[in-house]
Amino acid sequence: MSKIKVKTPLVELDGDEMTRIIWKEIKDRFIYPYLDINLEYYDLSVTHRDETNDQVTVDSANAIKKHGVGVKCATITPNGDRVKEFSLKKEWPSPNGTIRSILDGTVFRKPIIINNIPPAVKSWKKPIMIGRHAYGDIYRDVELQVTDPGKVELVYTLADGTEKQRILVHDYKGSGVALAMHNLDKSIQSFAKSCFNYAISEKVNLWFATKDTISKKYHARFRQIFDEEAKARAKELEIAGIGYYYYLIDDAVAQIMKNEGGMLWALMNYDGDVMSDMVASGFGSLGLMTSVLVSPEGNFEYEAAHGTVTRHFRKHQKGEETSTNSVASIFAWTGALHKRGELDKNDELVQFAEKLEKAVIDTIESGEMTKDLIGLSTSEKKIGLNTFAFLDAVKNRL
Repeated sequence: MSKIKVKTPLVELDGDEMTRIIWKEIKDRFIYPYLDINLEYYDLSVTHRDETNDQVTVDSANAIKKHGVGVKCATITPNGDRVKEFSLKKEWPSPNGTIRSILDGTVFRKPIIINNIPPAVKSWKKPIMIGRHAYGDIYRDVELQVTDPGKVELVYTLADGTEKQRILVHDYKGSGVALAMHNLDKSIQSFAKSCFNYAISEKVNLWFATKDTISKKYHARFRQIFDEEAKARAKELEIAGIGYYYYLIDDAVAQIMKNEGGMLWALMNYDGDVMSDMVASGFGSLGLMTSVLVSPEGNFEYEAAHGTVTRHFRKHQKGEETSTNSVASIFAWTGALHKRGELDKNDELVQFAEKLEKAVIDTIESGEMTKDLIGLSTSEKKIGLNTFAFLDAVKNRL
């Protein structure tokens, strides 16, 4: 067969451990045989990041800004043990955090729906996508333990040293605790733009939830910025056939348990942290969860929501058989190819990405799956395949 021509380069970010092994197998089975594509390659393995003093991570992010779409393998964020294991120069920062900072992006997670892997919540029929703001709030808070009676105050001093405002937090009669949080209009605006970009791209309704009835300045500022973005993008929302809806967070949580899904749920930092894990668990497995970083300028970086699967890699190194779920890694590629096709108006590439996703889902729904899904599946006949046999089964259907 003739290969599908992809005119614009796709930025490829390679990774670590078992996901790196799977990454190569995916390319050999599903990319090279079918696509005439220029993969602009960046090796983000922890050892190569160390060799380049992490410059390769910066370069890969700038390449995504240049070409618009990237696909990333899972990577190691080294701790002290990993520094010793790989003889690294230092504990390098999270590549995801570095890329997110350069692209000024927001991470969106979306479950993969498979008929014989039913959600734990019976009403959920369509994916519930989570958009989490990833700056500020309690993740950059300042905390204080109060040991004696006294006042804790919030003081706002201008850059020239002039005190502009002083607010009493609490007049303590005994011991207690206090914290202060902050956020930035620029960060909230970028978050809002990315959420609207993603909702319009996916053609799904956008929910945003805070508690502005209680937090009349902090949470209310988030709501105000989202409302302003909704007004500015009203025509785009109308063309996409979708709507923007604001809910109080407690109302949204109650509604989500009864809703069939099919929306993007935008949440503040802590709420997004908690609810993304709830949704992932409710839909079955992190191995069936996609993740995409979307920038306000409309750049996209696709990856799996899980890590490098170290435990399986240790077995693989010993020559032992593994049964590693590759679905989210495959869907990282299909997501990137689909978006590349959309941006290039390449219908053939879009259709190829959709057919590869269908081949994955059909394989699992036929009863052939990796062993982590066996206990979740409702199929009468289930065949637990090893890592490479599952990829072969998908290729046969493709």
